[in-house]
Amino acid sequence: MTPASVASPSRRDEAGENAAALARSRARERALFLGLSMPATLIILIVIFLPVVWLSSLSFFDRAGELSLENYRRLTGDLYLEAFNVTFQISAAVTVLCVVLGYPLTYWLSRQSEQTANLLLICVLLPFWTAVLVRTYAWLVLLQRNGLINSSLLSVGLIDQPLQLAHNLPASIIGMVHIMLPFLVLPLYASMKAIDPDLVRAAIGLGSSPTRAFWRIFVPMSLPGLFAGVVLVFVLSLGFYVTPALLGGGRVQMLAQRIESTITIFSNWGAASALGVVLLVMALALVAILHRVFGLDRLFVR
Repeated sequence: MTPASVASPSRRDEAGENAAALARSRARERALFLGLSMPATLIILIVIFLPVVWLSSLSFFDRAGELSLENYRRLTGDLYLEAFNVTFQISAAVTVLCVVLGYPLTYWLSRQSEQTANLLLICVLLPFWTAVLVRTYAWLVLLQRNGLINSSLLSVGLIDQPLQLAHNLPASIIGMVHIMLPFLVLPLYASMKAIDPDLVRAAIGLGSSPTRAFWRIFVPMSLPGLFAGVVLVFVLSLGFYVTPALLGGGRVQMLAQRIESTITIFSNWGAASALGVVLLVMALALVAILHRVFGLDRLFVR
């Protein structure tokens, strides 16, 4: 019997013991992680999921407390269909304007030195330090008939009477773009900063024009951050309430405002819950479609 044949069973036993020890260690780590995360998980279930489940269940009961799809049939009325139409129109317009304004801004930020870019990013984040209600009222002060913009235009003689800048659809879009723009800039900036500038310079050195190198190399590599920002802006815009309620002056009715009026005016929790469920399902469906087409794991993780 050779020494190798004698040592082989011993080595196999030792490898088996090591594998068992590693398995026990992983099991202990999983149990420890589960124990540490359990309080936070319970809080999330209580604060987020239980209210959603409760509101969803209310949508299947009519005013008499009987199981019914009346609340969902009600959503096919012209009033609710108009609210859906306005909500998606505003969300799409806000998303497009954020892309048009945010992409050049973010590209310029990404080309600055690190110290300058950090300082400018603070300016981008400044709106987060002020409540949405305060920012909305600031826009109302600027856009109303006796506001700063109309007063300035009247004083220089460019207009003869105040313009209707507030309490309409454009005013709501302007206020929402101001609030949502940082949500596009931040993920897009992270994506652009990860692009090696030598790639564009190499393309130019090989004979490509700067414009062609930008569109063929830089833009495709920045698409993950752009799509991530688009998803954030559009989904968050679907549930906006304060800004369109104030700047729209009651003329702009999004789904969130329709939910609020259904509860406060008509005290119909079932119909309001049905609206909320449909809005939630539509937002989740949108995210699922984007994940199917683009892969959200590639959008949010670099």
